[in-house]
Amino acid sequence: MAAELPARARVVVIGGGVIGASIAYHLGHLGWGSDVVLLERDRLTSGTTWHAAGLMTCFGSFSETSTGIRLYSRELYARLEAETGQATGFKPVGLIEAAADRDRLEEYRRVAAFQRHLGLEVEEISPAEIGKLFPWARTDDLQAGFHVPGDGRVNPVDLTTALAKGARMKGVRVVEGVTVTDVVTEQRGQLDSVTGVRVADSVIDCEYVVNATGMWARELALRSGLNVPNTAAEHYYLITDTIDGLGPDTPVFEDPAAHGYYREEGGGMMVGLFEPRAAAWHPEGVPAGSSFTKIQPDWDRMGPFLETAMARVPVTLEAGVRTFFCGPESFTPDLSPIVGEAPGTRGYFVAAGMNSVGVLSAGGLGRVVAQWIVDGKPDVDVTGFDVDRFRDYQAEQTYRATRTTEILGTVYAAHTPGKQLYSARGAKLSPVHDRLVANGGYLREVSGWEGADWFAGPGVTPTATPTWGHADWFAQWQAEHRAVRERAGLMDMSFMTMLRVTGADAGRVLDHVSGGAVDGESEQITYTQWLDDAGKLQADLTVTKLADDDFWVVASDTAHGHVLAWLRRHIGDGDVTIDDVTEQWAQLNVQGPRSRELLATLTDADLSNDAFPFRTARFVTLGGVRVLLVRITYVGELGYELYLPSAGALTVYDAVAAAGAEPVGLKTLASCRMEKGYRDFGHDIDNTDNVIEAGLGFAVDLDKPSFIGREAVLAIKAAGIPHRRLVQVRLTDPDPLLHHGELVLRDGEVVGYVRAASYGWTLGGAVGLALLDAGEQPLTADWLKAGTWTVDVAGTTHDAVVSLRPMYDPTNERIK
Repeated sequence: MAAELPARARVVVIGGGVIGASIAYHLGHLGWGSDVVLLERDRLTSGTTWHAAGLMTCFGSFSETSTGIRLYSRELYARLEAETGQATGFKPVGLIEAAADRDRLEEYRRVAAFQRHLGLEVEEISPAEIGKLFPWARTDDLQAGFHVPGDGRVNPVDLTTALAKGARMKGVRVVEGVTVTDVVTEQRGQLDSVTGVRVADSVIDCEYVVNATGMWARELALRSGLNVPNTAAEHYYLITDTIDGLGPDTPVFEDPAAHGYYREEGGGMMVGLFEPRAAAWHPEGVPAGSSFTKIQPDWDRMGPFLETAMARVPVTLEAGVRTFFCGPESFTPDLSPIVGEAPGTRGYFVAAGMNSVGVLSAGGLGRVVAQWIVDGKPDVDVTGFDVDRFRDYQAEQTYRATRTTEILGTVYAAHTPGKQLYSARGAKLSPVHDRLVANGGYLREVSGWEGADWFAGPGVTPTATPTWGHADWFAQWQAEHRAVRERAGLMDMSFMTMLRVTGADAGRVLDHVSGGAVDGESEQITYTQWLDDAGKLQADLTVTKLADDDFWVVASDTAHGHVLAWLRRHIGDGDVTIDDVTEQWAQLNVQGPRSRELLATLTDADLSNDAFPFRTARFVTLGGVRVLLVRITYVGELGYELYLPSAGALTVYDAVAAAGAEPVGLKTLASCRMEKGYRDFGHDIDNTDNVIEAGLGFAVDLDKPSFIGREAVLAIKAAGIPHRRLVQVRLTDPDPLLHHGELVLRDGEVVGYVRAASYGWTLGGAVGLALLDAGEQPLTADWLKAGTWTVDVAGTTHDAVVSLRPMYDPTNERIK
């Protein structure tokens, strides 16, 4: 076999499943085919692709990226046979998604409106109409259905074969029976770079490698010191004997509330299961020789779930069972795929952890990864599935095994606001965690930390029922919001990313990657963005200059890995040391009009406006503890952020609370920042937005002679006012709520959607940030003023107002 291997290839794709084959196919179509080799340790599809259910369904996602990936996949599979001569088995027989309860109906109505805007043809149908399209289902207790006529099914093995054939037609070498034992790298500056892959006793030199090895991805990545925490789990389906009337044109039917999906297979019915509580499979590592693996079914565990699923389609209870199958599929801790260039290693790409949607995602995901490799950056929002989002603790076997049992069950769970995961909790605790609990904090997971959403009060155990509407605890939220707006709130944000960046070249490097001027006077904090060469966002953070060779960088919890990776990629040979002190330091925020007078009672430092103006950062002694005190806000009030070593956090927290600051939670942070229109990278802004469209041009200093993205920003500004801009939107009716994905209409025409939202207790209604597109003309304040504005909330339109300026304190008087 070694004779078939080239000595060199520009790209080596490892893994011959549907994902690897698609990446190779798309690299070929981008002109790199003759310099690409795809290596498969056994035969194509032998990992998990061969036993996939073959659903090609697009419905159900609030993500523009995921919806686009699936729509592209569906379109590709429809034309691939004509291109390659190899059948894919794709049949657009249609999908019917059942809504069995009011929560799912609300969710699906919102999803349907959002995805229609993105091009998916979906309509709500009645239970009676479900019965006509899929007469085998019991429909008397269903609320409604959602019909997607263009969705359907595909044969995973044939599809992979077609993609591999298409890749070969473009010059890609596809070699089976070859096991890659390691990826070879060498250190260049502060980063490693891929130089080859090891196969037996030989090495194939390459510049890029793609780890598309499915359930083996974690183990292969670990050999290079990379964290890819996917874990295999048992996945079940059965196939009945022949059922009268079933045929290859029968639609796909899904009832998530009954744990089941149903489609025709060989004249019988396939009943697939996503049980609420699953079983991890060999989290310690995939057994050697695992090809075309079948797992012994656990009938006792699966019996009740299977009965529920089959009861939705009673004919399956009467037909004989031809096959009861269990095979491994790979899942991630947050049910999102693991994709992108690995942090710390140039040229090492990952495409794994597909969470049972690998076949229906493969076409679009293969295109995204191939384009990312060729162009050097992705052309879609990747903040939700970038490989650099994971932390070390998520690689631990106990964590992965525990989380996998719950995360598979969320595939078919209702996504009602307020739902959260309860497995593998408590991975990271704030140094003031005990105070959060003592004050009745309702805890939720924040990138592994336990953060308080709101407080029920000292000694009270908080409870909350997920809902799409106003919850019982909204009264506490409102009170905390008012505490910040009228008095002073105390918030624990120790989960934030905190980096100490030092060295003779620290200022030069940070100024180069930052759009703002961060290397000016000492004891100053600068709000800034990190941009790519196209002027698009890579980070949204603050940089505080403590001294000429000492800087303090703070970013959100979700941006932790990306900020570290981005900075390391741009250090080069500079004298720069990055100290990640996130787990050694605490962040406490004191925000509100009384924050200055309150803190002044705890320190001898002069906190007057003249001595300590907005954007000042200075070490002071506060409550007997040395604290980096920064006058800055993320809620739109006079306020301060306190950074200090964890050992002193309880002392300072207690002192600030005793001085009169009231505990407030993360819901208040969200509602206050949304009223002020403050951005949050990875939620309402992402890597597809340029800094001008995002409304952040004020934070970019074009007088600086050089920074990454400067020329692009100059060109964008020279082109005039953009037609795409992020704006605030508020509902005038105080009752309906905004969450994410609601369509924004101008004069009855959809012009964008809400990216993130909260409730504006001061403004008197739901408020969010929406990206709007004015089409051929500039999106100006006059264009906004000339329109009549509404927002579609689950199929009902509500009057709204929109604004480019913050609706709360637009002149920043309260801050400064």
